[in-house]
Amino acid sequence: MTTKQMDCALELSKTLNFSRAAENLFISQPSITYQIQCLENEIGFQIFHRSGKGADLTPAGAQFCGELQRIRDQLKAAVEQGQNMSSRYSEALNVCIPMRSCIYFLPQIMQRFEAAMPHVSLNIRFVYDDSRVDMFLRGEQDILFARESELKRFSNVRMAPLFHSRFYMILRKDDPLAEKEILTLADLSGRTFMVGGGSPGELIAVQNRIVESGRVQVLNCPDHETALANVAAKRGIALTPGFTNDHNGEFVWVPFDCTENISCVLGYHREDTRESTRYFIELVQAAYTHADAIPL
Repeated sequence: MTTKQMDCALELSKTLNFSRAAENLFISQPSITYQIQCLENEIGFQIFHRSGKGADLTPAGAQFCGELQRIRDQLKAAVEQGQNMSSRYSEALNVCIPMRSCIYFLPQIMQRFEAAMPHVSLNIRFVYDDSRVDMFLRGEQDILFARESELKRFSNVRMAPLFHSRFYMILRKDDPLAEKEILTLADLSGRTFMVGGGSPGELIAVQNRIVESGRVQVLNCPDHETALANVAAKRGIALTPGFTNDHNGEFVWVPFDCTENISCVLGYHREDTRESTRYFIELVQAAYTHADAIPL
């Protein structure tokens, strides 16, 4: 299967008209017809039903083109990255970031890194779900922002400490509790408290203690983004670690009175002794050492 065949199939799946698809691709209609026929012969099933009025996707063709678009996008990105590497860089450093608070320092870290190491392509990828750890362990990422509890069981991973993230209650600005410097369990009496969403173990322990107190009503919430929407809609309040703060100023983050916290680290591969890896870690550690101005 060639990229030309892929592009022909994808364009025809959008236009469902051979003439229009050929025009959009700047090729002749016989050419796109030939490319589609060759592709269908190779994969062994019909992608399109032909008619005098144009073309329609077969059920198998609809499924195929959906997957084909994803593959074509990945291939295009890979080619573009390769072109960038070949023309400007001699090395790549891939960094996976799942923590929103990292965005606060990221621009200055990137600028300093690129000024000191212009030959290294610094590739930042944001991945919020659990697949980020698997990607890192497979070697697809060189550095991973993570919780210490996520990585400490892997012997081939080193960890550089960053900070201990405490827990905060997220509140609307007009919430009476927003005026307090710290919140206790007694302050939450009668409030609707959100739980769930794949919370880390450290957070679950504090959530359970609040729920078991019997002082709050409980609202299950699937993820952090939904929790923020519920807070904005006055449906409840949420407890979250400081590293999830995106610093957009829409909410008030008030510390919650508890001893638990989450240890945040940079994970990197034990065999990775490159200067670029060491320097990036040093930059990030330095940024968080002087992070007193933001809640962590």
